[in-house]
Amino acid sequence: MSASPRTSFAITRSVCNALFLREAVARLSASRGAWAWIVLEPVLHVLFMLFIFTVLRARTIAGADATFWLLVGMVSFFTAQNVFQRSMGAIDANAALFAYRQVRPVDTVFVRFGLEVLLGLTVAAVLLLLAGLLGHASAPSDPLGALAAYVGLMLCGLGLGLILSAAGQLVQEVNNVASFLFRPLYFLSGVIFPLAVVPVQYRGWVFLNPFAHGLELLRASFFPIYHEAPEANFGYLYVFAVGSIFLGLALHVRFAERLRAQ
Repeated sequence: MSASPRTSFAITRSVCNALFLREAVARLSASRGAWAWIVLEPVLHVLFMLFIFTVLRARTIAGADATFWLLVGMVSFFTAQNVFQRSMGAIDANAALFAYRQVRPVDTVFVRFGLEVLLGLTVAAVLLLLAGLLGHASAPSDPLGALAAYVGLMLCGLGLGLILSAAGQLVQEVNNVASFLFRPLYFLSGVIFPLAVVPVQYRGWVFLNPFAHGLELLRASFFPIYHEAPEANFGYLYVFAVGSIFLGLALHVRFAERLRAQ
């Protein structure tokens, strides 16, 4: 008696599971101590900025505890950044696997998204626990708001990753331009300073960046007395996320065969 054929969903799930394990092994064993660097990178950034703020004798930022304010912003931003930056190279890194018709270029982007979010949540949980043990209030005052802001940040990263992974394969110069534009994103997202201090006449330009909305909203959900910029809102964050994901998926569907053949 022949076995019944597997459904498309079952095939996709099997492909994603295999790709996830492959990506996880590659990510955590890319170099000696690669797994440790995933935790150390945000820690070193936080310590460096804390040193600067300590020299300036700043214990709070916009009404929030400086240590925890930096920790929340940096860990969240680095996770979102890893999502879209590593998604840019997902197709090239897995090109040999496209010989199997079950593996599609878009699968590699979703798998890298899932892996980076999982690693980011693990790092965040460890660091928040340590912060709590050191006496910092580590629980958000608005858990649902924190979840909504974090999910919005990650979806924006996924949307950019889908767009850039396709566009970068179709037009090679896109990756160079994107890498150049991403450099100031660290500062324009308000990772190391509250965006409320930006002059009002320039703030509208800063808040074209969806990550600025996500980080401000995330910090506001952790600190009830945090003075966030009034321009930050969930509407823009999720409109950008949904729109970019839709555009990215459209590019992958429209140019699926070209992406396989690159």
